[in-house]
Amino acid sequence: MSGISSIGAGGGIQQIMAMRQQIIDRSNLLQQIRTPDPGTSAEGSTPAGGFTDALKSALETVNASQTKAEGLSQAYEKGETVDVAKVMLARQEAGVAFEATLQVRNKLLTAYQDIMRMGV
Repeated sequence: MSGISSIGAGGGIQQIMAMRQQIIDRSNLLQQIRTPDPGTSAEGSTPAGGFTDALKSALETVNASQTKAEGLSQAYEKGETVDVAKVMLARQEAGVAFEATLQVRNKLLTAYQDIMRMGV
């Protein structure tokens, strides 16, 4: 929760933008992994297609909420007629979505590491 409460801090926006860029980069990487090479057969390339599609969809949703929050923030900063409550709500939604994504990533990484430590 400390990441959400520090949004108003001077360096908070830069940190949020850096985190947003990391999610975009990871989303692009997942897209490249999901798209098979033209030289390989499509059969059996991703046996867990349902999981990858769900993960991709979740990342796209988080990205969309961050993009919406950024757009509303920029409109408010430019002086356009935007309700400040909508701006704050969109920023909080984006922050919560990002935190949830980080928690899922951490759980997946922990599970992967546990599997790799298992003896055969």
